[in-house]
Amino acid sequence: MPSGPDADAERLLRLVERIAAGEPAAEAELAERFSRRLQVMMAVRTRDREAARDLAQEAMIAVLGALRKGQLREPERLAAFVHGTGRNVLNSYFRQRQRQPVSVELTPEAAWFVPKDEVESGESARALREGLAQLEPHDRAVLSLTLVDGLKPGDIAARLGLSAEVVRARKSRALKRLTEHVRRALGPKFPA
Repeated sequence: MPSGPDADAERLLRLVERIAAGEPAAEAELAERFSRRLQVMMAVRTRDREAARDLAQEAMIAVLGALRKGQLREPERLAAFVHGTGRNVLNSYFRQRQRQPVSVELTPEAAWFVPKDEVESGESARALREGLAQLEPHDRAVLSLTLVDGLKPGDIAARLGLSAEVVRARKSRALKRLTEHVRRALGPKFPA
């Protein structure tokens, strides 16, 4: 069999035609040819092997569905189509994760100040809870992952699908708002 770019384009064209015709062996060949590439791409972006496997499988299912319906106009661009579908699946994954922030309860034990007695403790805990309730869910999650779990901005960024700069900005904003609220609520009792 001839080799080179033309031969590879011909193989891809036949592979796409076989998948459109419903040939299971062609689908297996497609999966063998592209699954590993998709999985590596997903693992690099998510830094989570389990998520990468699931996302690669989701992308492969989307590719197969499109090929079965004959939606690929240029069969010689199959690799680009697979890569683009994988990228779309990844983008959807990150968008969905941003819409559903990690819900983590911050407790008064995570506060950076220590109350002196029972009365102050109750007032401080109430002020802290009120301040936390006023934070945006994303900011609260970043603050919790920092203060409670002790994670660094880079680790939080990977977990939440954000950049480390965004994590730092959210942490700073959340701490400032929380401190301002507690300072207003406690007045002169607030430690300097």
